[in-house]
Amino acid sequence: MGVDKSYVTKIAAIVALGGFILGFDASVISGTLKFVEKEFALNDIQLGWLVSSITLTAALGTFIAGPLSDKVGRRSVLKYAALLFAISALFSAFSTTFTMLIIGRLIGGFAVGAALIIAPMYIAEVSPPEKRGQMVSFNQLNIVIGISAAFFTNYLILKLGESNYDWVNSINLKTWNWRWMLGLEVLPALFYYLGLFSVPQSPRWLSMRGSLEQAKQTLQKFVGLEEAATQMKSIEESILQEGRKENLRFGELFKKNIRLVILVGIIVAIFQQLVGINSVMFYAPLIFEQTGIGTDASFLQAILVGLVNLVFTVIAMKIIDKIGRKPMLVYGMVGMAISMLILAYGFENATYTLDSEALTSLPNELAIEKLRAIESQTFTSDLDFKAAIANVLGDEKAKQYEAALVTASANMNSVLILCGILLFVAFYAVSIGPVMWVLFSELFPNRIRGLAISFVGLVNLTFAFLVQLVFPWQLTNLGNSLTFLLYAICAIIGLLFIVVKVPETKGKSLEELERLLVKSP
Repeated sequence: MGVDKSYVTKIAAIVALGGFILGFDASVISGTLKFVEKEFALNDIQLGWLVSSITLTAALGTFIAGPLSDKVGRRSVLKYAALLFAISALFSAFSTTFTMLIIGRLIGGFAVGAALIIAPMYIAEVSPPEKRGQMVSFNQLNIVIGISAAFFTNYLILKLGESNYDWVNSINLKTWNWRWMLGLEVLPALFYYLGLFSVPQSPRWLSMRGSLEQAKQTLQKFVGLEEAATQMKSIEESILQEGRKENLRFGELFKKNIRLVILVGIIVAIFQQLVGINSVMFYAPLIFEQTGIGTDASFLQAILVGLVNLVFTVIAMKIIDKIGRKPMLVYGMVGMAISMLILAYGFENATYTLDSEALTSLPNELAIEKLRAIESQTFTSDLDFKAAIANVLGDEKAKQYEAALVTASANMNSVLILCGILLFVAFYAVSIGPVMWVLFSELFPNRIRGLAISFVGLVNLTFAFLVQLVFPWQLTNLGNSLTFLLYAICAIIGLLFIVVKVPETKGKSLEELERLLVKSP
């Protein structure tokens, strides 16, 4: 009995749709920041909280989802996630206060955490070993497609809101632009929920629950009769050797025999965030506005970021099972460090001058006469410039019109900044972005995989939360250049750890990897 490759692809595509919604949900907020900040009069920390709140509950979601998937099955947890995505979208879109909006985002965070770890776990458990890296990366591909779709729909809603079409006015697209951006997510969420009814339970989960015959029949559909028999033998031996799943305790993650794989998982999880990817992806329009290109251009360049992310994720899928996990991580970290150094250099050499021409381009409601006090003064630091405008306009007014003032005054190599960001996203997308989750799906033994991935996912999202929360504060207090320099330093430290400690896992069955990486107790 041969493998029906179309069946494997179909099931992986349905499961990976959770990645699409995850990516959309996580990055759609980037297009709403300017409008929500104005509507609810947010400060830097509140703005950071708006972006990072989803990651806070996502961290909790990963920790809950793994053990829950061991009890009720991977498919059932993904169904719960689909429903939470839909509820979150509607709650966020209809929010009338900042608190309500935060609650809506927090609800979505639980779904993000579940989809983030359970979708790749499921795909890894049903994929043939020689294709596992590519198939698990399919989930990451869907994440970046979702990110790109969010950037595109945000820009589309922004431009349609400026049109005079009757139907646009009838749905208040201009006034409610950020609400429509957030509410669109309900459509793919419902589609995902319905699609999951055609997905079978994971054969490895069925085996751990004692349903060996059903597990074998399911596995045959994915890997063929001969490979299914081989894998089932390894799975049964693993279950017999390690004992029943019900006896699993959290403390087992820190036993001496698996200490190395847990340490590798934790450190890789931390540095995937400390390189600054979520600052770039969640705040892309805000970063581009810092170069002085204006709102529309910043949204367009954010779309370009999404497209580069997509293209290089596809490349990663094509090469991950040929080149291997470790070389991709090494080259990627080198590239990301160089990219962040380019950004630090570009912002360090920027200057800011409000000459007479720049002053006339500013909005009429700005107190132009007050700004005459700093007319034609050249500032070599974004911090000094922002402090000067706050001094003459007041903190609230300066913050409200910061984007317009930076656009009017900035003099920097915006092409260099754009290239630095695109290079960073490309290296991330072809390395630690997809490779980390493939590595997580392979490193941990069958018996603790759900709990272990939940734990390292919790670590990953905890650091993602912190990075997203403090980024607006960093820009205000440390400046653009130092912020990106810190990310470069983190990439270099992460590179050193990967070179020394991370093992290669390509081309081996999950049970074979367990024998190689996990010492006998």
